[in-house]
Amino acid sequence: MREAWTGVAEAVGRRRSRRHVSPGSGRAAVVAELLWLGRLEIKLEYEGTLFTEWSVPEMCFVLNKSSPKTELHCSSPGVHAIKPIVTGPDEEERNLFVDSSHTCFLWYYRVRTWHIMVPMTRDDALKEIRGNQVIFQDCFIADFLILLTFPLLTIPEIPGSLPISSPRGSQLMVSWDACVVASVVLVADMETFQTNDSFRTWTRIRVPPGILSDAERRSVADVIISRDGIFFLINGVLYQKSFHGFVKMGRILNLPDGGITGISSRKWCWVKYLSKAKERRSNFAVWTENEIYLEYILLKFARLITTTELKNILNLSVTATLTIHSVEYTGHPLEIAVFLSYCTICTVTKKILLVIYNEDTKQWVSQDLTLDAPIDSVFVPHFLFSALPGLILWNKHSIYYCYHNFTFTGILQTPAGHGNLSMLSNDSIIHQFFIDYYGNILVKMENNVIFYSKINTRDAVKLHLWTNNTTRTLILLSTSGYTYFLYVLDNGTIQIQDYPLSLETRSIAFKTKDKCPYLAFHNNVARVFYFLDKGETLTFWTQIIYPENTGLYVVVESYGPKILEESHDISFEAAFGHCTKTLTVTFYQNVDYEGVYDYFEMQHNNTGLVMVQLRPSEYSKTCPIAQKVFQIAVGCDDKKFIAVKGFSKKECHHHDFSYVIEKSYLRHQPSKNLKVRYIRKKYGCPLRLDFTEKFQPVVQLFDDNGYIKDVGANFIVWEIHGRDDYSFNNTMAQSGCLHEAQTWKSMIELNKHLPIEEVWGPENYIHCFSYAMGEPGDLNQPYEIINSSNGNHIFWPLGHSGMYVFRVKILDPNYSFCNLTAMFAIETFGLIPSPSVYLVAFFLFVLMLLFFTILVLSYLRYMRIYRQHIYKPPHKPQRKHKKN
Repeated sequence: MREAWTGVAEAVGRRRSRRHVSPGSGRAAVVAELLWLGRLEIKLEYEGTLFTEWSVPEMCFVLNKSSPKTELHCSSPGVHAIKPIVTGPDEEERNLFVDSSHTCFLWYYRVRTWHIMVPMTRDDALKEIRGNQVIFQDCFIADFLILLTFPLLTIPEIPGSLPISSPRGSQLMVSWDACVVASVVLVADMETFQTNDSFRTWTRIRVPPGILSDAERRSVADVIISRDGIFFLINGVLYQKSFHGFVKMGRILNLPDGGITGISSRKWCWVKYLSKAKERRSNFAVWTENEIYLEYILLKFARLITTTELKNILNLSVTATLTIHSVEYTGHPLEIAVFLSYCTICTVTKKILLVIYNEDTKQWVSQDLTLDAPIDSVFVPHFLFSALPGLILWNKHSIYYCYHNFTFTGILQTPAGHGNLSMLSNDSIIHQFFIDYYGNILVKMENNVIFYSKINTRDAVKLHLWTNNTTRTLILLSTSGYTYFLYVLDNGTIQIQDYPLSLETRSIAFKTKDKCPYLAFHNNVARVFYFLDKGETLTFWTQIIYPENTGLYVVVESYGPKILEESHDISFEAAFGHCTKTLTVTFYQNVDYEGVYDYFEMQHNNTGLVMVQLRPSEYSKTCPIAQKVFQIAVGCDDKKFIAVKGFSKKECHHHDFSYVIEKSYLRHQPSKNLKVRYIRKKYGCPLRLDFTEKFQPVVQLFDDNGYIKDVGANFIVWEIHGRDDYSFNNTMAQSGCLHEAQTWKSMIELNKHLPIEEVWGPENYIHCFSYAMGEPGDLNQPYEIINSSNGNHIFWPLGHSGMYVFRVKILDPNYSFCNLTAMFAIETFGLIPSPSVYLVAFFLFVLMLLFFTILVLSYLRYMRIYRQHIYKPPHKPQRKHKKN
């Protein structure tokens, strides 16, 4: 049995700062104690029975030199060689690093003393707590990563259930939620375990009897944990364990009933991303030799593609053999990599091809990566946390790297001059590949030998032995972003132990003389996700400090659609043998969306997700961070909205009510009056105005963090129920128009087939300030476009009061990718003005004159008829005729 010993540096201080605030509902408590490093205490522990005593340098002493578990104190900074003296074979010594800085001390978090109230949303994940750039009692506060999540539940164990496990003698397998690294499922060869707190506590996952045979229960080939449950791959069949039970998945869920060869989930947490497709992105992939399926939320599976279709896409021979080797999610939040085995005469060798699918664009892109491999070889891929695609492939003995969009490739070399890790670990094979957000790479062999590397480097070094070669172990990531060892004991219990990766790598680097080429690498990138809307810019700075005559610089790399432009500004300083180079980079768009032929297509072509990374031009395994990765989403932020200042949906006590709009006040002159239901929750609280008051809406921009700014862009308003008994005080001429401006009347006439909310908008806006845009026309018409500076107001009819429900829309095509609209209501009131006394007298005079005129004319007419009847009787007497 191999012996092992550990040295863990722990900061223990003479002064402690304590604060406590109780956490409230819906918030996360960040628990920490800050200890000031006045001296350094190093915990020493030797596992085994061969220990005699500790060998330490003169400037250090141990509390009990002959105890296998003790504390080491060093009074001076530097690198101290410490070694256990044993009775058996000689043990290796460790070189423990003690910081020599007098102004920047180490801080760490130990026990529960501080509670910080942090508002949370569903998008919260891994956050970084940064210290202020000021000195506090001669100390800087160290940056610290912490995981913010809502409480997660473990699946309870039901009495009478049976264990489910991997085959006897197999290695441990593990899966964790990419955004909740504390939520882990672990499969051993005797049980399956689940935790939601990084195995501080854990439960067993078991299955009810009667569903699986004894052999099937001990045949777990792979496992995945997701928000929809825990998924087991057993003998080519996928099973789900959830709070509702344990079920076999097959054709009823659009999955194969058998023949499944692999499952894979996301490795990196991208809670926020921009997708132009309506469908949500997938959670994990399932594949057979010839088909790929994707799982979406609520157990919705869909077949993605077949190898027959891939042959057509890649223009491969129909007679060749093409099978799916593996499927892996990349470092990009919307891309999936598919590794294909391709051969024509499949007896000795095959080719491994790589094609990447984008879930947003639905496009397949073949990559410039082809590997020749033995026909029966198996590679396991793992993509890096980087902007440019990069991955690690490994088999049982070697690591193959592909960096910088597959342009920098090779086999990871060791100090022995070869890339076979088994030769340096007593012929053991690779068990686990682990990589964190800082670019640290750990390769754990089955006998617990550990190799260390860094992304974008070409070699790996063997670390000190941490535990014996028979204990079943895994390396995991804690909620604070640090590594820890997990041990599964033969009695079915689990133990965890913090792993001081920084100390272990520094100890080896001291031996190998490995040194970081720069002293410091800083930037002001505070988030991993940024939105960029029209007319906006994003500016970042990054700084590198390095020794003179080494010529280092910062590299800015991006991956994604070519929709952004960059401007760079570099400043340089040199003093006392060191150089400081600061790069300021600004991202922006230079696109004019006004008056284009197809506004929506142009918007679509200029939106998308761009991955960006900042990295030093050179670095080594001892550098603390390899690169800074973040996203820029060019497009509409769905959390962004507008509102009209002074309106609220909560501050009024109105209930819903109905009112009638006179038909003559409606735009399309209907035959009947219109009855309208006023819904307060939808329309908000109406603003009451005297109808002699003019009104100019002040539009404000908001997002989920609150108010951003007042909107200065052009906007339009319309009454949603069709009222048009209002107007605008500015004319087109007063507004500076050189030809007739667009109006609601003209736009409705041009777009009769569209509803009113679609007839006029940024997609068809044409300004009126150029002779080249149209005929002069009548410029005395009201100008119906408003902005914050043109003084254009809405005014109301004086003859009646009314209720107006308006919708406002941003009209400027260069303001936002979002269709920004808002609603507000105006209720006008006032006294209808009485008519003038002179006007009434004049009206009465005219009325009386008309009356007497008619009376006189009637009298004259009567007299004429009377005279006619006196002098000319109406009936003449008949004459008698004489007879001859």
